Amino acid sequence: MALWLYATLDGVGSARQLAKLCEDHIAYRWICGGVSVNYHTLSDFRTAHLHWLDTLLTQSVATLMHEGLVTLHRVAQDGMRVRANAGASSFRRRPTLEECQSEACQQVESLRQELGKDPGACSRRQQAARQRAARERSERIAKALGELPEIESKKKAEDKEKARASTTDPEARVMKMGDGGFRPAHNVQFATDTASQVITGVEVVNTGSDQGQMTPMVEQHQDRYEKAPDEMLGDGGFAKKEDIEHLASPEVGTTVYTPVPKPKRQDRDPHQPLPDDSAVIAEWRQRMGTSQAKEIYKERASTAECVNAISRNRGLRQFLVRGLEKVRAVVLWFALAHNLMRAVALRAQAALATVGD
Repeated sequence: MALWLYATLDGVGSARQLAKLCEDHIAYRWICGGVSVNYHTLSDFRTAHLHWLDTLLTQSVATLMHEGLVTLHRVAQDGMRVRANAGASSFRRRPTLEECQSEACQQVESLRQELGKDPGACSRRQQAARQRAARERSERIAKALGELPEIESKKKAEDKEKARASTTDPEARVMKMGDGGFRPAHNVQFATDTASQVITGVEVVNTGSDQGQMTPMVEQHQDRYEKAPDEMLGDGGFAKKEDIEHLASPEVGTTVYTPVPKPKRQDRDPHQPLPDDSAVIAEWRQRMGTSQAKEIYKERASTAECVNAISRNRGLRQFLVRGLEKVRAVVLWFALAHNLMRAVALRAQAALATVGD
């Protein structure tokens, strides 16, 4: 765990690179006591303990809350599209996927027959590797076919035949990236306590839009800490009326600060309620027009976007693993490493304040 935390802070995301550092770099050699570590063991450990990593995030933030360093009074959420470990050419339509699946099944069967006819045709290890590769490819193609109905459901009726899924990472989706281009990616969601810049919530989804992601994040906070944030900050992509109304309910009690969409008519004040607005939506429109709300909203960029930038600088630019489960495990490592550094700084600040008093 110490190796991966240090590697994450150092911008190292490859298990092979980390294994090499354990031989060549004095800091990594010291952490593992001068004993070499197999890259496969490092790779498996990084993604094999998703539930434990998730629990550790909850426990570490809860400890900071107990110390009074995190309050969850104001939380900022932001999405970040991160390149998936899949090429654009790996996305195929249904007929091609079905053809690929048939070929993959034939390959698996031919390898079985080859081994049965002549067990000495190649070494046992080589044969096992070939069979495993063929089996895994067949499983990925089957999973891609399983993802197609969901992809088709989000397209217009006339475009359903154009739906494509990746044979490399079936759970990846083509998304519009920050530079305006379209590439296979995953949407990483971070929630950050604005007062401490501690990451309090993590999610990974395979939809390119942030709309509808605020309610699940608040519910995640309720599950983790038995407390919903008092206020949630998000950019215009999170502005969804159903979320705002649900979060304002007495059961949740969270005030949402997201920009009001620009009206189609330029002469209309966007902060004036519309005739069909509910009381909650009307209050949201009016609230976002106040100077106080504008000052509060400024904290979003200095926290959520700052945390995203720090993660980018530490190497969160492209995933080297495939599948939402493994991707989420990698994102949790980034959150834990970030919070470790923030905890050190926050406790140092608290100690100085105590000495000053």
